Amino acid sequence: MSTPEHSPLGKTTVYADRYDPSLLFPIPRTAKREEIGVGDNLPFHGVDVWNAYELSWLDARGKPRVALAEFRVPATSPNIIESKSFKLYLNGFSQERIADERTLADTLTRDLSAAAGAPIEVVLSGPDADGRVFTDLAGESIDGLDVAIDDYGPPKASHLALAAEADVVDEALVSNLLRSNCPVTGQPDWGSVQIRYRGPRMDRAGLLRYLVSFRNHNEFHEQCAERIFVDVMAQCAPVYLSVYARYTRRGGLDINPFRSTDATDAPGNPRGTRQ
Repeated sequence: MSTPEHSPLGKTTVYADRYDPSLLFPIPRTAKREEIGVGDNLPFHGVDVWNAYELSWLDARGKPRVALAEFRVPATSPNIIESKSFKLYLNGFSQERIADERTLADTLTRDLSAAAGAPIEVVLSGPDADGRVFTDLAGESIDGLDVAIDDYGPPKASHLALAAEADVVDEALVSNLLRSNCPVTGQPDWGSVQIRYRGPRMDRAGLLRYLVSFRNHNEFHEQCAERIFVDVMAQCAPVYLSVYARYTRRGGLDINPFRSTDATDAPGNPRGTRQ
């Protein structure tokens, strides 16, 4: 069965060092989307941006190679891929001889697309040629607001509201206080989130209280981002909205879901100081 409880999460695992695509564990998006009132006609567009920092294989002569990998999983894919199974799958290349980097990229693309049920973009880069610098999410931080908070879950959309003077604005608000938990192991997932919107001004204190109310909430990264998107749309009705959550890595992987009302939005991949 493709439910989180049947995944490798929270179980003793033998780390294979040979290629095995059957290790990938897809989980349908449908059930959690139904929980937040999302059906087949998605109210958002978007992508899940994954970064892998622990990818290694052997070249044709047996010499180890390493690379960084970026994976883009479309929000329209029927499945997410459980992250521990993703890690086990990537680790399986460590003792595999692979003719060249193009062959590896093609293999990753084929296997991950099959698991997600939709085409996945794969980009490999050498660590010495990466050239990225730390770039945190753009926007105005709301973390310094002088507010009292005593609600740490479950998430309450009722915290979200318009400001007393709800003039129309176009702004991006950022918080580094997002925390949620793995729905199987209960381990914390730490992240930053950007709320970019155009419409009546949101109450910032209410938004901060809402984001903090995820603190004891058990849900995968992608599901949290979609819940935030749906709740903000329902409570504040902006004419444009995007939600970008950037989570810290675990097991050499970070997961960064992006959801937007605009199909033309193409998020960058800014590696934050916490990543």
